[in-house]
Amino acid sequence: MIKKQLIMEKALELFAEQGLEATSVQQITDRCGISKGAFYLSFKSKDELIVALIDHFMMQITTQIDYTVRNTKNSDELLYKFFFSSFNSFNQYSDFAKIFVKEHTHSFNEDLIAKMRYYAHLQDKTILSMVEKVYGDAVQDTKYDLVYTIKGFMKNYTELFLFYTLPIDLDALSRSLVEKTNILAAHMSSPFITNEWMKMLDYPMDQKITPEQIISLIDDHLSDHQVEGIEKESLILLKEELQRPSLSPALIKGLIENIRKHPRLHWTSYLLKRYYDF
Repeated sequence: MIKKQLIMEKALELFAEQGLEATSVQQITDRCGISKGAFYLSFKSKDELIVALIDHFMMQITTQIDYTVRNTKNSDELLYKFFFSSFNSFNQYSDFAKIFVKEHTHSFNEDLIAKMRYYAHLQDKTILSMVEKVYGDAVQDTKYDLVYTIKGFMKNYTELFLFYTLPIDLDALSRSLVEKTNILAAHMSSPFITNEWMKMLDYPMDQKITPEQIISLIDDHLSDHQVEGIEKESLILLKEELQRPSLSPALIKGLIENIRKHPRLHWTSYLLKRYYDF
C-alpha cells in the first residue's frame, strides 16, 4: 500500500474513533507503524492531511455526478439520475462528513476554503449543464436561479444523512425532488441570479482589474441600443475618467450608482467599484 494512502486510511479510522482535534500526528504514525518523519514526507501537517481527505472524497463525489450528467442521453431521466447519483455518492462518504461537521470548531484554513470553492464551482458547472440539457431554452432567463435552487435542495436534504440515522429511500427522495424542480422550472418568472451576477460570482477576488479591461466593456455597452439615457451618459464620463482622471471620488461614485441598477451593467459597475475600491 502506498504510504500516503495508508496514512489517510489509518487517520480516518482514528478520526472516527476519537475525533479530529483529539487525534495527534503521533497517534496516526503509531497506527500506521511509521515514523513521524515518514508522515511529514507525505503531509506537512495534520491540517494538510485533513484537506487531502476532503479533496479525495470531493473528487470521488464530483467525478461520479459529472459522469452521470455527461453520459445520460435521455433528458427525461437525467434529473432523476442526477439527484440519485448525488445523494448515493454522498451517502457513501457520509461517515467522514459527519466527523468533519461534528467538530465545527476545527479551523478552516485558506487551503481548505480554496478547495471547497473549487469543488463548488465544478458542481455549479455540472448542474448548469444538466439544467440546459433538461429544460433548454424554456429556462433561458431563470436557469441560474434553478441551479441555485437545486443546490439548495441538495444542501438541505443532505442534512438527513448527517444528523439522522433513519433509513432513507433514495428513489423516493430523488423522485420528489424531480417533481419540485420541474414545478419551479415551469413556473419561475422572476429571475434573481442573472448572467451578470454569475460573472461577478466567478470573478477571482484577487485578480487585478485594469482600466483597459473596463473601457473595452464600456465600448460594448455604448454600442448596445438597450443602454440609453443617463446610463449611457454616465458610461461616457466614466470612460473619460479611466483615460484621463480628473473627477472627485464622490462624482465617480455617483456615476457608478447611475449604471448600477441597469440589468446589462451589473458586471461593469461591479468592476468599477472594485477598481476604485468603493
